[in-house]
Amino acid sequence: MLMKASDVAAQLNEQESTVLRWIKKEKLPATLVKGSYQINRVDLLEWATEHGIKVPPELYASAQSDVHLPALSEAIEAGGVHCGVQGDDTMSVLRNVVNLLKLPPQMDPEFLLQVLLAREALGTTAVGGGIAIPHVRNPILLQNKPSPAISVCFLENPIDFGALDGQPVRILFLLTSPTVKVHLHLLSRLAYALHDREFRAALTLACDPAGIIEAARRFERDMRK
Repeated sequence: MLMKASDVAAQLNEQESTVLRWIKKEKLPATLVKGSYQINRVDLLEWATEHGIKVPPELYASAQSDVHLPALSEAIEAGGVHCGVQGDDTMSVLRNVVNLLKLPPQMDPEFLLQVLLAREALGTTAVGGGIAIPHVRNPILLQNKPSPAISVCFLENPIDFGALDGQPVRILFLLTSPTVKVHLHLLSRLAYALHDREFRAALTLACDPAGIIEAARRFERDMRK
């Protein structure tokens, strides 16, 4: 659940101007929606803990109820499996991938592309076997879009991402999430799934959205056994 700056101020017994200063100068995560800042309660707790700010116990309970840790298949369904994504190099591929995302109106696709390219400049996000998980130094948090998503993109032409195994990348996974906790949950699930023989086999076939989602469901059922 999102909170207004005035709600955060009331919860923490602070002035609203103090909360606005935190947002503008102390990097308290917030999203500007129709001229008003909106703050995710989980992000508020993480930020407050990092900055040594005491929060009331009831805020922990309410934030815990906000956190839904989605299944891998649920996130892939939300982000979609995209076949034949065009591009001749890293920049053009990532641009086309960003354009496939369901971004909120206030997020600039060009800025997102810029930070993804900057991350690639620091070191490849290819994980081997023709797969890359492009990401920025911080998770892509779409705080006013609560549904987390993993967009699976099959490239029309494999692209050299400088992978350590030398293989060109043919599949990209791009994560978007409302909170850091959900991002880390999905990233760990995806990393685990990529070591699962049957899930990995589904990715080696021709782009098959239904088959990939079913493989993710099968992986999750096996995890629960």
